[in-house]
This record gives sequence, C-alpha cells and structure tokens, in this order.
Amino acid sequence: MTDRPNDQLRPASVELGFTDSTPGSVLISMGKTRVLCTASVAEDVPRWMRDSGRGWVTAEYAMLPGSSPDRVRRDHVSGGRAKEISRLIGRALRAAVNLQQMGEAMVRVDCDVIEADGGTRTAAITGAWIALHQAFEDAVAREQISANPIIDEVAAVSVGIVEGEKMLDLDYVRDVNAEVDLNVVMSGRGLLVEVQGTAEGAPFSREDLDELLDLASSGIAELHDMQRRAVSG
Repeated sequence: MTDRPNDQLRPASVELGFTDSTPGSVLISMGKTRVLCTASVAEDVPRWMRDSGRGWVTAEYAMLPGSSPDRVRRDHVSGGRAKEISRLIGRALRAAVNLQQMGEAMVRVDCDVIEADGGTRTAAITGAWIALHQAFEDAVAREQISANPIIDEVAAVSVGIVEGEKMLDLDYVRDVNAEVDLNVVMSGRGLLVEVQGTAEGAPFSREDLDELLDLASSGIAELHDMQRRAVSG
C-alpha cells in the first residue's frame, strides 16, 4: 500500500496536442495511469438522428496490449468491458454538451489506455472532456459549427473503502484490496452525472456512501480546475 494520504489525488497532469493528426488530442496521467484521448468532429450523425437538428457525441475505449503487466489480447480491445466503459464515457461527455447547438454534427472520442495502474475509465473521462473541448474549438475556427456547445465541465474519479479506510483515487494496489469501490462522474456545477459502485465484500451503509461521495467531490473539484487551466491557455 502506498503512503499517499487517503484524501489526496495521485499526481495529475495533461499534455495537450499529443498527436498532430486530430484536432483534439490529450495525454492524461493520473499517477502511473496514462490515457491518450483524441476527438474529431464529423459533419454527419448516425442514421437514426438524421433530420433531427441535433448532434451526437460518441466514445470508444480500449486498453492497448502493452498497457498492463499481463498483455491485453487484441480481441479483448472490443470486448464487453471495453464497450461498457465506452458507453459510460459517451454518456458523461453528452451531459456536458448542448447537442441541439451542435447542429447535425458528430464527435468521435477515442480513449486508448497506454499504461494502466487503476482508474483508467475515470482518467479517460477527465481527459476526454479536454480533447472534446479542443475539437469543438477547432470546428468553430473552421466554421464547421457556429459556437462551442460545451455547457459544463465533466470529470471523474474513483473512491473506495480499503482496509476499513475511505480512500480517493484508487491505484491498482488499492483497487484490488478494496472492500467497496465507486466510480463517480460529476459536472463542474457539482451535479452527479453517474455513480457506479459495489460492495466487493460486506454491504456498506448510507453514511459510508455519503462520505465517499463527498471525498469524490473534493477530488473532482481539483480535476475541474486542471481542465479549466488546460482549455484556457
């Protein structure tokens, strides 16, 4: 177990413009976890949305084969876990966007885990929002869309109970030993977007849940500050 204080995030950083091929490109690091998030805007929407006047944001998540000590097989990249996390990222990002203001455009966000040490899905959400903001700014500059439709920030973090103690931002060692594990997604206004949680051992109390959500909120507030600094530069 690391000696990091229970209420402290791992060292967090973002590197914008990590690749040149997509307008939105961010490498986010949360401790040893690193995720490359890219985003691009297309002047098209899924068939079921045509003539609706609304846009769409979709996401894909994958762990690259060398991202963990045990090599991730390529046929697992598009497996059930990856699809579930992809849908989570898409839902989180759409909560921060005025889809009507997009017109009939679609953003595709890709989140590829380069190195995994716990919290890959939450890091992906936090980094993906920055990549999304970049992609929209580029689309405005090229007159693809009239204005950036983002209406709020969205970020995420994990919290849990490990050896009876409530802890923020679980790395792999803490995660595998957690009796309770939650992933929390929140907006910049402090509103809950999604909470995924489970008791790995004994059930936990409502009081425990409230304390874990408060702990997550404090960490996510720091991540929102990081996001705002990143897109204001």
